[in-house]
Amino acid sequence: MDLSITRADHGDRTVVRLGGEIDVYTAPFVREKLDEQIHAGRADLVVDLSDVTFLDSTGLGVLVGRLKIARTRGGSLRLVGTAERVLRVFAITGLDKVFEIYPDLETALDATDPGQAPTPPASTSSRG
Repeated sequence: MDLSITRADHGDRTVVRLGGEIDVYTAPFVREKLDEQIHAGRADLVVDLSDVTFLDSTGLGVLVGRLKIARTRGGSLRLVGTAERVLRVFAITGLDKVFEIYPDLETALDATDPGQAPTPPASTSSRG
């Protein structure tokens, strides 16, 4: 299995750093780890996708589901990432309009208002 998951608390926010591939085989582990944080009362999450090399629809589904749960608990789920391959998946599906996606961890942690417009990430230009 090509997946790494680590977590660290930064004040009221919890950063979950993912690495490797998030697909039909690894997505259940991602779901489990994010759910552990939310159910432990840490609903302000930053998911760092900087080291993710592949993300499929199963992984997207996990992130969307955890975003909904975090919001119902008064929290948020922000994403960090700059890899064009991963960001393209969000752009193609329109989920780049749903998630707050930041170019680096510091910017994501500094964002104070969950409704604040996200800082645009690295280019996600599509080739058409």
